[in-house]
Amino acid sequence: MRFIDGILLGILQGFTEFLPISSSGHLVLLQELLNIKSPGVLVEVLLHLGTLLSIIIYFWKDMINILLEFVSIIKNKGRFSEVGLQENEYSILIKMVIIGSIPTALMGILFESLFKKGYENMYIVGIMLLITGLLLWWGSKLSGRKTVKDITVLDSIFIGFFQGLAINPGLSRSGSTIFACLFRGIEKESAVKFSFILSLPAVFGAFLFEIKDIFTIGLGDINILACLLGIISAAISGYFAIKLLMKLLIDDRLHYFSYYCWIIGFLTIFLAFI
Repeated sequence: MRFIDGILLGILQGFTEFLPISSSGHLVLLQELLNIKSPGVLVEVLLHLGTLLSIIIYFWKDMINILLEFVSIIKNKGRFSEVGLQENEYSILIKMVIIGSIPTALMGILFESLFKKGYENMYIVGIMLLITGLLLWWGSKLSGRKTVKDITVLDSIFIGFFQGLAINPGLSRSGSTIFACLFRGIEKESAVKFSFILSLPAVFGAFLFEIKDIFTIGLGDINILACLLGIISAAISGYFAIKLLMKLLIDDRLHYFSYYCWIIGFLTIFLAFI
């Protein structure tokens, strides 16, 4: 892999991972249009590392507070009441992320092989992109007042379920979870924050799941410097993608992405039939 390939793959990963337009759907479409091969397990794993970094960097203040609160909970041997779980935003956030990750993990484990078949069927990818557009359009009409402190167990399960559905190629993870947050009455800025922080266990879990293949396959002839450039590109583009999404959502422009997904979705379905 050339240096420019690493940079371009990183930029593509960063923007499509966080903008609600489905990174997996775009990957399938580009592979079909340009007749390119998958970049390989190692490259995919490292690009996920880049997107992880972009979330941590963008929400760095929240991540520090979450870490401090988590350490406090561990020191108190999980006795949440002693560290003010009901009053502390970050204690609640930790609990809700854990709860929300359960349905996501269950769906990933139980239906992974079924969802993976979608990568071989552009028609399915196109349908999922159309559904993503519908969710974004619907979500743009919703508004709420709940903040992170107001998120309930039922909210977390519902949002985690939608995150699990996004294993389908073409169904945007960020689009699905932001819609689910808005549907449950969570205000826009908190919806984006919870959506991306909830993604950390899922993305890190996928990172660990994929990295095991590296020990089987080996590094091969991978250009490590090109991979490093890919990580940096994914982290930088991912940071700006989160920033852009936050601005557009607050400015009531989420529906812009729905039009894009519908265009790409119909294009994908058209290509599936020719």
